[in-house]
Amino acid sequence: MAAIAALQNDKSKILGVSVGKHTVEPGYHIPKGDARDTPVIRFDAATPSTKYIAVCLDLDAPHPSFPFLSPILHWIQPGLQASTQDGQTVMKSSEAFICNYAPPGPPPGSPPHRYCFFLYEQPESFDGKKYAPSNGAEMGLWPRMRYSLDEWEKEAGLGPIIATNYFNIR
Repeated sequence: MAAIAALQNDKSKILGVSVGKHTVEPGYHIPKGDARDTPVIRFDAATPSTKYIAVCLDLDAPHPSFPFLSPILHWIQPGLQASTQDGQTVMKSSEAFICNYAPPGPPPGSPPHRYCFFLYEQPESFDGKKYAPSNGAEMGLWPRMRYSLDEWEKEAGLGPIIATNYFNIR
């Protein structure tokens, strides 16, 4: 994926991601049980008045050499804005999720899966309710499978990915 490859050349594109007790560096391995809680996102270049959207995908389901279910959508959170917490800038949202966070769950015996996070500037006219299940319901399994991020980017009017990061889970 081009966004991941860009991390090697431009460290300013690394999205800060903390999962449980882990601060993620690109390609970092996290034990499956440590990634149950919704990640905390940081982006030092965030403009306080700008809203952002975070997306998380599993690129390797059900198996990295046979990813016919991929990508699987794990999270879409709109309305993220820079906020200070314990002296650090973190991204917080008061808006409802579009897709609730689903913890990683590669099948037993599978090689590591890549869980990728992408950050976009949120268009001013963006309405997350248009893309979310009705009445604040959690997104089911089937709509998450073979998720076309490219199509959703176009439909939602998103610009380019501005930051990214990923971790591996076995």
